[in-house]
Amino acid sequence: MVNLTETSRSSRRAGGRAARVALRAAPLEANMRPVRPGLEGGTYSPLTEAQVERIYNSALDALEQIGMAKAPPSGVKILTEAGCILGDDNRIRIPREIVAEMLGKAAKTVTLYGRDPAHDLDLSGRRVHYGTAGAAVHIVDLDSGTYRESSSQDLYDAAKLVQHLDNIHFFQRPMVCRDITDNYELDLNTIYTACAGTTKHIGTSFVEPSHMEGCLDLIYQIAGGEDAFRARPFISNSNCFVVPPMTFAEESCQVMEIAIAAGMPVLLLSAGQAGATAPAPIATAIVQAVAECLAGVVYVNAIKPGAPAVFGTWPFVSDLRTGAMSGGSGEQALLTAACSQMHRYIGLPGGAAAGIADSKMPDMQAGWEQAISNVMAGLSGLNMVYESVGMHASLLGFCMESLVLGNDMLGQVQRCVRGIDVNDDTVGIDVMKAVCMGGPGHYLGQDQTLRLMQTEYIYPDIADRSSPKEWQEKGRPQLLPNAQARVREILSTDSHLFTPEQDAALRKNFNLVPLKRS
Repeated sequence: MVNLTETSRSSRRAGGRAARVALRAAPLEANMRPVRPGLEGGTYSPLTEAQVERIYNSALDALEQIGMAKAPPSGVKILTEAGCILGDDNRIRIPREIVAEMLGKAAKTVTLYGRDPAHDLDLSGRRVHYGTAGAAVHIVDLDSGTYRESSSQDLYDAAKLVQHLDNIHFFQRPMVCRDITDNYELDLNTIYTACAGTTKHIGTSFVEPSHMEGCLDLIYQIAGGEDAFRARPFISNSNCFVVPPMTFAEESCQVMEIAIAAGMPVLLLSAGQAGATAPAPIATAIVQAVAECLAGVVYVNAIKPGAPAVFGTWPFVSDLRTGAMSGGSGEQALLTAACSQMHRYIGLPGGAAAGIADSKMPDMQAGWEQAISNVMAGLSGLNMVYESVGMHASLLGFCMESLVLGNDMLGQVQRCVRGIDVNDDTVGIDVMKAVCMGGPGHYLGQDQTLRLMQTEYIYPDIADRSSPKEWQEKGRPQLLPNAQARVREILSTDSHLFTPEQDAALRKNFNLVPLKRS
């Protein structure tokens, strides 16, 4: 005889499990996800207030006493008309009061737009965003365990992956298209391949000022016209306007002037290397980076007050035994977090580098190098965390599988950034009473548990959390093969963002490389 009571009970248990599985699998609205772009950091500060002020004042001293060398003629005119002083040694010195004046004019909040408004980035306050960047010249090939030169197809594939990875919020060019030898066509195809792969905000650089007119024509055509781009500039110029120490990069400054006139946001990027092109003490490396970026703020706002700009202090670290870069070091993590604190003090949107691996492959070394600096950058409230995923060999190599692994990692990182919600629901003891005083003695079936299982907790896509027994039963899956399978899955879809008609129209006017769409 069938026990209907037991059958009913079993059915309810099975139904409950099925409901929980369905709940866990159902996609959440963006504002309900446990992590999302623009979570507020800022709970970690490696510097005291007195140390911040001392570093800032030393940066002002450097601008007044050392100044900046080799401004282009246009820059000399712009800066001297703003009140800066050209010395007999041809260095431009910037008085404190000019810095203060231009900081007063500078944009305190910046929105970096995506072609899809769902990907717009609000850089106000301590809102944190993670993305790619870099200029790697090699691709990590996991199948062969070797490095090969990066290509335009690789750049497209990377953009396509980022489009499908929720925890990577923007796509700044992470590698160089080594299959294109002409520098003008390199700039054009970097824009084209990135835009073909993602609707998230794109950052790129330009080799020469003379390239800007043609590149802007391509951007305007993609946008649907110049006015449309100016209304929502979805591409920013990553601009190395200085050659540390304390020297302007003349051609990059000219590119910056054109970008600002075109309404394009700029990343004011100072990338000295401590012990080489920046002072060896971590604190003085920050002083130099802040001074150089303040010079950029003066330059930008002397051209156009309030032009959108990101304060891009990117000092790197050297292994002083060899002089080689050590982007995965603890010192690098400290530098980045301290620069973020300086951005907060100055009151401007800021960006810096984190997540760089010195390891050549996506292994345990890469994992700790990427995680430590990304966590510290996020907790410090860094608005734009560049190079956060994909970068190996101290920025010389880029790995596709590291993007999907990094997406998992950044989910956990952003959960740390989000912190702990303390409110009436989360600290009230009513549920504890119900469970402990005559209840089941556990919280598994509580409404509160079911309600919070997706909004309070984040679950990895690639990482394995199964028990050893379950892992054995599943065939002992390994992390890197799983990542490779995920890369193949995404790249097998035809998600090219230009229709054949749009693509043909672009190719009619520009020499663009063919891309394999899937």
